[in-house]
Amino acid sequence: MMKRTILLTLCLAAAGTMALAQQPEYRPMDDENKVVDLTLDSLEKVRTARPKAGSSRKGNNPVLFLVGNSTMRTGTLGNGDNGQWGWGFFAHNFFDEERITVENQALGGTSSRTFYNQLWPDVKKGIRPGDWVVIELGHNDNGPFDSGRCRATIRGISATDSVVVTLKEGPNKGKVETVWSYGEYMRKFVRETRALGAHPILMSLTPRKRRPATDGGEEASGWEAVRVGETFGGWARQIAEEMNVPFVDLNELSASKYDQMSSWKLNYHFYLDNIHTSKFGAELNARSAAEGLLASTHPELAPLKEMMLSAAAAEGALQPIVPTTGVKREAGKPVVFITGDSTVKNTDRDSTGMWGWGSQAFRVFDTEKITYINCAQAGRSCRTYIREGRWDKVVNDLQQGDFVLIQFGHNDIGELHRGKHRGEIPGTADTSCVSRVVLQNEAYNEVVYSFGWYLKKMIDDCRQKGATPILVSLTPRNEWADGKIERRNDSYGKWYREVVAETGCVFVDLHNITADALDAIGQESAKDYYNNDHTHTSLRGARLNALGIAIGLRKSGCELAKYLK
Repeated sequence: MMKRTILLTLCLAAAGTMALAQQPEYRPMDDENKVVDLTLDSLEKVRTARPKAGSSRKGNNPVLFLVGNSTMRTGTLGNGDNGQWGWGFFAHNFFDEERITVENQALGGTSSRTFYNQLWPDVKKGIRPGDWVVIELGHNDNGPFDSGRCRATIRGISATDSVVVTLKEGPNKGKVETVWSYGEYMRKFVRETRALGAHPILMSLTPRKRRPATDGGEEASGWEAVRVGETFGGWARQIAEEMNVPFVDLNELSASKYDQMSSWKLNYHFYLDNIHTSKFGAELNARSAAEGLLASTHPELAPLKEMMLSAAAAEGALQPIVPTTGVKREAGKPVVFITGDSTVKNTDRDSTGMWGWGSQAFRVFDTEKITYINCAQAGRSCRTYIREGRWDKVVNDLQQGDFVLIQFGHNDIGELHRGKHRGEIPGTADTSCVSRVVLQNEAYNEVVYSFGWYLKKMIDDCRQKGATPILVSLTPRNEWADGKIERRNDSYGKWYREVVAETGCVFVDLHNITADALDAIGQESAKDYYNNDHTHTSLRGARLNALGIAIGLRKSGCELAKYLK
């Protein structure tokens, strides 16, 4: 009897060994991001930081749920406190929130596997029939199956490939788990969303950036966007086609925009590493997602598109509404956009009040040949002009052959972290810091760059649209020493020249042109050229500065000089 028991035990052991041996060996995907992100070691903290599923719902309106990782919601809070932003934070800008709300349920560090196992059950509790669920995962589906963050999935879209693992680390240490392919997790999300009466939407990953390889195999100095069409992008598309699910190729939509940028510009769309986006990159991805939804011909998306903020483009296709300056173009005429602060645009009404030189542009430009629009705004620095979206309006309107006059500096010297939060880092270096901004009882995080960096951004944006940027140094203040008006050639004047030397941008040195004229006029007579304080000009002063613009343009040899009176 004992002999039979021993034989039976040996047979069972051998059978178990054979079963284990028959389990295929899968090699986890390499971690190409090489970024340390949030480890899911405190789900309670995560649950209190993210919104309760469905809590954004207004009445019986539908909710658009966003399921993703740190490229959709950085870190636990997703508030940009480290300068990185996920695109989910800006997605609501493209929807009519009186008809549908956008709820960002993404979490940094999650893979399709860890989100499905650990977060998806709570998200499902808030989903109702008629809702929408965007699923964009894959950046973290790499590394070990059973150690580290235990988040890897099997390559591809197989519905049958699986591996059983015992987790060696993390809060679920010792747990036995079946790991499926990336595609199978996508199927699970789709099936379970539909089972709840909601509509799934699959999206490919946001692009990473990398330095392109040269012919010799070394890395180049520039940057390029990374496509994932043969891996996660292709796999998500295959699942979408297989299950008849709307698909948005977010990866290609954003990467194609990066292709149009300079390497310098592409680089600042990311922050701290090669995968997580700055505010600029997050806004770009959010717009790409909206464009992809509107361009899709999948019939299931028709009700969702009706709840988006869009307009018909020239070709009849729907496009997200973009803010513009409202300039009225005339056939055959380029446009000169004037940007700046109160020295460029002021109240410009009362003959005895304060005037900006932009109000006198009609004295400078031949309006039979060119159109001009004064887009300056009092009290703005480069930083706040961009932060408030005023610069975007200009860029959105730019066309090949246009011109942009850029003049800032009077308000750029303030504090970075207090007051009006409009100050910038002195100088022209490509440097930055994260600032906590509190304005009108609203607090948020903002990456602050140098004065010169903002100028370089504006120059680069213009050139990408085929327009000519022209830097204009700030007007002089009515402050005198030893019979000479002040000159700021050791600060803002110096920084303007450094940017000009670096970029080759056209430069109108209005600061010194006007200062030379006022020196000749004399301190006492110069009082008639200012009003209210030492910075803002009278109508007479505005005319003098406008004349200085014309003089500077002629001296520069710029193409815009052909359009002067």
